[in-house]
Amino acid sequence: MTLKKVIVIGAGVAGLTAAVRLQKMGYAVQLYEKDSQVGGKMNQIKKDGFTFDVGPTIVMMPDIYQEVFEFCGKNPDDYIPMEKIDPMLKLYFTDDDPLLFSSDLVELTKTLEGISEEDAQGYFAFLADIYKRYIIAKDAFIMRSFRSFWDFYNPKSLLNGLKLKTFGDAYSSISKFVKDDRLRKSLAFQTLYIGISPYQGPSLYTIIPMIELLYGIHFMKGGMYTLAQGLERLFKELGGEIYCDTEVQEIIIENKEAVGIKVNDERIVADAIVCGADFPYAMKHLLPNEKDRGKYTDQKIDQMEYSCSCFLLYLGLDKKYDVEALHSIHFAKDFEKNITDIFDQGVLPDDPSYYLYVPSLLDSEMAKEGHEALYVLIPVPELSKFSDWSEETISIYRNHVIQKIKQETVFSDIDDHIVFEEQFTPRDFADNFNAYRGATFGLKPTLKQSNYYRPHNKFDYADRLYFCGSSTHPGAGVPIVMQSAKLAVEELVRDDQ
Repeated sequence: MTLKKVIVIGAGVAGLTAAVRLQKMGYAVQLYEKDSQVGGKMNQIKKDGFTFDVGPTIVMMPDIYQEVFEFCGKNPDDYIPMEKIDPMLKLYFTDDDPLLFSSDLVELTKTLEGISEEDAQGYFAFLADIYKRYIIAKDAFIMRSFRSFWDFYNPKSLLNGLKLKTFGDAYSSISKFVKDDRLRKSLAFQTLYIGISPYQGPSLYTIIPMIELLYGIHFMKGGMYTLAQGLERLFKELGGEIYCDTEVQEIIIENKEAVGIKVNDERIVADAIVCGADFPYAMKHLLPNEKDRGKYTDQKIDQMEYSCSCFLLYLGLDKKYDVEALHSIHFAKDFEKNITDIFDQGVLPDDPSYYLYVPSLLDSEMAKEGHEALYVLIPVPELSKFSDWSEETISIYRNHVIQKIKQETVFSDIDDHIVFEEQFTPRDFADNFNAYRGATFGLKPTLKQSNYYRPHNKFDYADRLYFCGSSTHPGAGVPIVMQSAKLAVEELVRDDQ
């Protein structure tokens, strides 16, 4: 079959990346987005002289960001100028000295030897071990899609799976290498970047701190939203069409084939469809007829496991503070209880861990002169575990978090200096971005929901329909989502040829 026109649903990072690649390859691409601006969860709040990234804030694996621009014959620096940041992040603990992490080997070694030579040795052994596993995972799983059972269940693939030693949880596998509790936490908490508990998440996800250290953390001028804008600009330059403020009501399936979409009760036909909307949401809302969905019935969608969500504060402050690091993490006194509250008990953590991001430290345009832009993120349960986000709950929890920040950080008088404030709850993730159950990172990346067992990039139950985004293979996190878009496009092209 020769495909000409492709419709992409959703202008989040996955949809934008897929649309750009397809347009470059000669397809006529139409991109539909329900919001008034592109970006999906990678969105932006720009008000009263302050600029905030709504969702992702940390640039890891910059080469994946750059690759899509290079693929189109462009210089990435013209679209997404980046600088490597160091120190990468600072970690704070209730009863212990903070740790400042550098990706400079000399500085990192000093930090580690300051704890103990034994732990320094263990830490480097951990990095070597996880790097070896990362190389296997990258080639065998992350960089390829699984269409059939045998793509995954073959001797080579299974051998690679065993080499990955994925069966332990992240925290236990780290504990074998390092003794210091701060170091253990420093290597474990990053599983929260993809919405899973370090005490439950497969040990493979400890690749995240390794990626930060070996490839560095970067900052994009203008914040993360620069990527969304860069992809939008590139897509338009290539001749692609974007329709914002245009919600797709349905993907039309006829004779087990996707033939088009429904918008404003009008049918728009296409030769293929790439859906970047959250997979569980798409199943329930865009494929209303359960018969079209194969195993993904309403019941199956409800039984699947979802990542955690986030409660966010975007604070504009009329004062500069002595901030040491662009990114900092403040650990709960009882980290394990904090994690149990989020994933098992389904309650708002009384003593939460939280993440602070101060983009105005590196980019003066993110706040007015003499002002600071502060982004606060607290991992919280998804909506099926905790749903009471009333005005009262938000107000009480917000005040609770502000008190903690006052007591534990340089922002000791913060409540006297807030001149701008917006909040974001799991309910907003669900309403604004169609994130199913408000789960910020989509389906939880458990072993039962990874690789072959994660929703496939080529839909199993209808032809000419492809999926990308955090709930599909290979998973969540900006570079991985960009990879899912690449895999979806590869699947489409393979069918087309």
